[in-house]
Amino acid sequence: MTTRKYYAPHGGHPPQTQLLSDRAVFTEAYAFIPKGVMRDIVTSNLPFWEATRLWVLARPLSGFAETFSQYIMEVGPGGGSERPELDPAAEGVLFVVEGEMTLTIAGERHEMVPGGYAYLPPGCHWQLRNEADAPVRFHWVRKAYEYVEGIEVPQAFVVNENDLEPNPMPGTEGRWATTRFVDPNDVRHDMHVNIVTFQPGAAIPFDETHVMEHGLYVLEGKAVYHLNQDWVEVEAGDFMWLRAFCPQACYAGGPGPFRYLLYKDVNRHAALRLGTR
Repeated sequence: MTTRKYYAPHGGHPPQTQLLSDRAVFTEAYAFIPKGVMRDIVTSNLPFWEATRLWVLARPLSGFAETFSQYIMEVGPGGGSERPELDPAAEGVLFVVEGEMTLTIAGERHEMVPGGYAYLPPGCHWQLRNEADAPVRFHWVRKAYEYVEGIEVPQAFVVNENDLEPNPMPGTEGRWATTRFVDPNDVRHDMHVNIVTFQPGAAIPFDETHVMEHGLYVLEGKAVYHLNQDWVEVEAGDFMWLRAFCPQACYAGGPGPFRYLLYKDVNRHAALRLGTR
């Protein structure tokens, strides 16, 4: 088993001597949220969560992203929730980047550590608790599940990235690979949350331009990303929020692997009427 690295924010505030300028960018095509802006002042709370705060990285926004929200959750010792998800139509993915937690799904306990991944279908009965003596930090990606008559809803499952083998991109000799947690041909799933890994010097050698919108959280390493018409330097802890059809490419400069958690919406018709997706 390979043990991998995961970046997690810890909040705090910069000193008064720090320069005001930073790398944050918001455009019509993409948003770039550098790790330096994930401070205490922008955390929030949620109903029925104890000893918990969160950073909201993405949310449905008119004229921009439409399909998902993404949080970084921080749950202190003894914290958690017996009523974590209040929307019965929401599906979710949890991905642990630091600490330990106990996820209970329909009465079955799952001990989750860094690299732990859980898929939670709509209507799933789950609870979460931090039974350790240090905070746990994890991503929570939420999406309104798009039901299709005749297609079953996926089942909940829990795995760990460190137990899976990445799938190399054809023609790259393993320099560009994706760790997939569900079969991409399984049309029960209307979103994928994967991990993409680039070895030093690897690249997406063309501007991808596609209908899927993206959330990309850098787990490890650094790279230069081409977003629409801009080149943006990114590193562990940064987040990119890409609108549908935003051109995108990257070059991993090293010295170590460049890895990110990737959200995309898949496997459904494009809505032809406003408000029907």
